Order: sequence, then structure tokens, then C-alpha cells
Amino acid sequence: MAVYGWEWIVVILIIVAIFLWGPKKLPEIARAIGQAKKEFEKAIREGTNLERTTGTPELDDPLVSTAKKLGIATEGKTKEQISQEIIEKAQGRKE
Repeated sequence: MAVYGWEWIVVILIIVAIFLWGPKKLPEIARAIGQAKKEFEKAIREGTNLERTTGTPELDDPLVSTAKKLGIATEGKTKEQISQEIIEKAQGRKE
């Protein structure tokens, strides 16, 4: 089995790493890289879950759910605009 092209680069990098940091330090570096990768993947998963929960604001925000119950469209509106429309609709019912 022969070693070709990029495989030589990997072998040389491993040898250089052993000379620079020593054989005792390499497991610590590998462990730190593994933990960083694990935290990065966890952050990606949490970000994906956050996008899913914010995709349905009517379940999370009582203002939006109230507007939906009253038949007020909420897409593209700020919370202030939604609350103003709720107030206007409530005042219209009283009069």
C-alpha cells in the first residue's frame, strides 16, 4: 500500500504537530477540538429549533393569538400595529 499526494501532507502535518507540541500535548489538543465541534453542533441544533419555534408566533405570543381570534391579519405588522388594531376593533364593538 503506497502513500500518494495529499496523504503525504497529512503524515507531514502529524509529524510537525508532534515536534511542535509533543506527544503528551496532542491528546489535549484533540480533546479541545472535539469539544469545540460538539458545542458548535449543539449551537446549530438550538438555532434550528429556535427557527422552528419562532415560525409560529401565534403559539408563543398572546398578542398575536388574540389578533388571530379577532380576525386581524398579523403578517408583516409590528406588535404596536397589532395592538392598535385590537384596540380599534374593541372600541368599534363598544359603540
